[in-house]
Amino acid sequence: MIRNPWTHSNIKFFYYAQGALQEALRRLGHRKSRENLVKIVEGPHRETLKKRLSYYCKINTTFKVATSAVGIGTLRLPKNHRAFYFDLIAYTRYFPDALKLSYQFGDITEVPHTPTLVKSRPIQGKNDNSVLFKLNKIRHFTFTNDRIPYSQKENKLLGRNNVYQEHRRAFLRQYFNHPMCNLGQINSGTPHDQWVTKKISINQHLQYKFIWCQEGHDVASNLKWVMSSNSIAVMPKPQYETWFMEGTLQPNVHYIAIQDDFSDLEERLTYYLEHPNEARDINRNANQYVQQFRNPTLENTLCVLVLDQYFAKSGQLESLVPEWY
Repeated sequence: MIRNPWTHSNIKFFYYAQGALQEALRRLGHRKSRENLVKIVEGPHRETLKKRLSYYCKINTTFKVATSAVGIGTLRLPKNHRAFYFDLIAYTRYFPDALKLSYQFGDITEVPHTPTLVKSRPIQGKNDNSVLFKLNKIRHFTFTNDRIPYSQKENKLLGRNNVYQEHRRAFLRQYFNHPMCNLGQINSGTPHDQWVTKKISINQHLQYKFIWCQEGHDVASNLKWVMSSNSIAVMPKPQYETWFMEGTLQPNVHYIAIQDDFSDLEERLTYYLEHPNEARDINRNANQYVQQFRNPTLENTLCVLVLDQYFAKSGQLESLVPEWY
């Protein structure tokens, strides 16, 4: 994806133009070859690909696709969730039209009854039927090129959120006017508009040592770019995960962890301000974690492999790498 270097965000015009081209080629019957990916699978990244694939697709037995499953050839551009659709058809073009799959677009927080492609799933409990796929990446997979050293950033926690959920309201009730924080909600027309604050850019976020990354409907959408920056993510332990594998993040290794009730926020911020070397270690670990998602070739290969495993486990196709399953 093409990014705006000033805002660090993905440029939607190019993203949707590319998606429209994918849709046109798909309708013309243009296919891509899976076999060319075997060379990548057998290369030096083999174990990394295998490990991540097993995390995204935890199905360890064969299954029958649901009666509601949709044939690849019948997929059509929806009125809503167009970004999800474009992200899916970019990889279904590697497979025959007759194959069927189940998918759910949107912020999914419950595990489906049958194996289904989703953007997000609960971390705890049995979540095998939630097959993670890289969906809505234009919003979720934004990274930064932060040139401000951690030591030169302001000693505060910066946070800007849409505030609809009670857990976000609870946080602002406690810390909106706290001297160690610069917080606010960016949506208006609510019973709590006293918290409304002007929306600010990612560049302005990067002026601060600490950035608030609180889950909303599912995951914290800003977590990826924060972990790619020289600032540090601050949040409770996540309850949901996406392609970013939030369930593998370690508290106080990849981010500063606080209690679910936010009661120790001041204590944790003070600790890391007084222990800057430990803070820089967290920042370094976060940057290293993000690197695994910044190789386009591996990312594209993994997307194809997730579909490959789904179709193989459902008995519809012989897998590219049967020994992995």
